[in-house]
Amino acid sequence: MGNNTKFAVIGGAVAAAIIIGVVGLVATSDTDPVEEPATASTEPGTLTVYSGRSESLIGPIIEQFERDTGIETEVRYGETAELALAILEEGQDSPADVYFAQDAGSLGALSKEGRLLAIPAQILQGVDDAFKSPDGEWIGITGRARVVNYNADLVDKSELPGSIWGFVEPEWKGRIGWAPPNGSFQSFVTALRVMEGDDRAREWLLGIMANEPVAYSGNTPTVEGIARGEVHVGFTNNYYLQRFLAEDPEFPVDHYHTDGDAGSMINVAGVGIVDTAQDQELAGQFIEYMLSDKAQDFFATTTYEYPLAGNVEVVGPQTPIEDVNIPDIDLGDLDDLEGTLDLLRDAGAL
Repeated sequence: MGNNTKFAVIGGAVAAAIIIGVVGLVATSDTDPVEEPATASTEPGTLTVYSGRSESLIGPIIEQFERDTGIETEVRYGETAELALAILEEGQDSPADVYFAQDAGSLGALSKEGRLLAIPAQILQGVDDAFKSPDGEWIGITGRARVVNYNADLVDKSELPGSIWGFVEPEWKGRIGWAPPNGSFQSFVTALRVMEGDDRAREWLLGIMANEPVAYSGNTPTVEGIARGEVHVGFTNNYYLQRFLAEDPEFPVDHYHTDGDAGSMINVAGVGIVDTAQDQELAGQFIEYMLSDKAQDFFATTTYEYPLAGNVEVVGPQTPIEDVNIPDIDLGDLDDLEGTLDLLRDAGAL
């Protein structure tokens, strides 16, 4: 970060489990000419951002924001759920102006507690309704899609089922990799609960477990296991595969999207203006900047997530976002982490 930026890291991973209803993560493109970001005000102020996205992922673009706007930015980094808890505990004494979350469930939790303010309409209109709060209190900056990765040398794409439910069939026994401790997987299970109910979600979990899946610690090890042929398919987020392909175009893994179920959910990394914001105009400038072509191109080419605004396209051989049949779900409802963890434990997946 620049010389004017101060960092602090919130500690205590145990705090994530305290929030009832917060979903945390345990989570070269050809573009049109770059759009100019918002211009600096005549007297730039200071903005405090609580970021559940790590410094390695967003630090460079926040530095660029400071250079382009002259706005000094103090960033407090930590786990998404822990920072949501911090905002709740600090109450009206919180110094937070903007909350940058790694998932929509955490934003939904703060919104339901009345801690987020309405984002200006002109900012909201730049992002599709599926990726922002229905009441305008948070907005997605990038999309993070659930996908099914598969070993292209061992599996013909025609074999793959169109529904996440197809993987409970016996022909997939011993061929599946998954990562139940991973936050993005838990968000998927939460989406399955919201869409189909707890009983059906438990049924899916038990069906997969009957097929003796190989458990991995996270998305990256899952993709590596698929490439080695330890398993034939695995459930991950989209951008992990692209990281491997960027280093090795011959990497033997491909991915696809199921059709309109929880397995094709696109969660977001998004932002909201905290009700303790000292200057809502500065907070709005920050959000506008993160939705500018410059910032969206940064995310597309650095983190390989889906751009959600402007004229920027997803990088690599990834399905364009408009071609993904995503489920009809309010992402802000993915806030019941405790219920999902209880279900995973009850089913024996954790």
